[in-house]
Amino acid sequence: MRIETRAIHAGRRIDPATGAVALPIHLTSTFERSPEGEYPLGFSYSREQNPVRRALEECLASLEGGKEALAFSSGLAVATAILQGLDPGDHILIADDVYWALRKVVGEVFARSGLETEYVDVTNPDVLRAAMRPNTRLVWVETPSNPLMKITDLAAVAAIAREPGRKAITVCDGTFATPILQHPLECGIDMVAHSTTKYISGHSDVVGGALITKYDNYLFERARKSQRYGGSVPSPFDCWLSLRGIETLPVRVRAHCENATRVAQFLKQHPKVEAVHYPGLPDHPGHPIAARQMSAFGGMLSFQVRGGREDAMKVAARCGLFIRATSLGGTHSLIEHRASVEGPQTRTPQNLLRASIGLEHADDLIADLEQALG
Repeated sequence: MRIETRAIHAGRRIDPATGAVALPIHLTSTFERSPEGEYPLGFSYSREQNPVRRALEECLASLEGGKEALAFSSGLAVATAILQGLDPGDHILIADDVYWALRKVVGEVFARSGLETEYVDVTNPDVLRAAMRPNTRLVWVETPSNPLMKITDLAAVAAIAREPGRKAITVCDGTFATPILQHPLECGIDMVAHSTTKYISGHSDVVGGALITKYDNYLFERARKSQRYGGSVPSPFDCWLSLRGIETLPVRVRAHCENATRVAQFLKQHPKVEAVHYPGLPDHPGHPIAARQMSAFGGMLSFQVRGGREDAMKVAARCGLFIRATSLGGTHSLIEHRASVEGPQTRTPQNLLRASIGLEHADDLIADLEQALG
């Protein structure tokens, strides 16, 4: 089945009790045992598994072409579960342009865990290969990256991690691209992580995360234990909302891409814009790789206003249609000054604004940015 069909049908079944077409929400914490003390229907306690969460996990595994998926209470819970599975002394390589909160998890939550962490330019295969060590156990990439929209060659990363003598597991954060535009597992990546809060749920009303694996591996199994016994599970209602969002994911993502392309082209020619970071633009340094490994270029972009921090903040403040808010992937267009969100240790340029291009009419979005820049 094509991905549009799987987005609607994978993981769902007609309710045998009522014939309901829509998946029921099982708001229960526990399930009845048989007289023999067993659980014949496969469910015992909702922290360990719930019918709605199982449906979501089956659907996500199908969309990514993976063997199995785990649904978490947030995207950062996914990262936390993976890092908990590593051993003291393990070496981690992480993309240098990566979601700032992942740096917080690594540098603060796991500060005393004995992990050796290094941030490198994973877009350069030579740099990545030189950074690999005998004790490298995890390579974490993000493409397109947040917020500079860097593009990483996933097949090259997977090949380097599998060179003789290497024991590293590769993980790609696919939040920006979604399973509609990019399939890291097909490129040889071992696991894909998502913040389902974003495009997958798609309506700015859910917080969740997911991890999908291509095959059995020890970090996935340790993440499963973290999910079930550490308690970082989404509620049945959140799982249901995510499944409902997935039904329209293919058509929503294509509309996001079309709007983002038009907005990027407008910003590219505006005299008050210093630079536009969008892999769909032919002069983007990662455009050739993105054109090869993505079916379209996504709904996220960032741009640098001519001037400094105050100039960028003024542009964001003058926007009327774009909402000044964190997050992305919803129907509303959002804009934010990333450096001020990330704090004093940010690596993001002070004149950069990140935009999540929503589903409004592209002409209205362009008009809003034009008056804000003017």
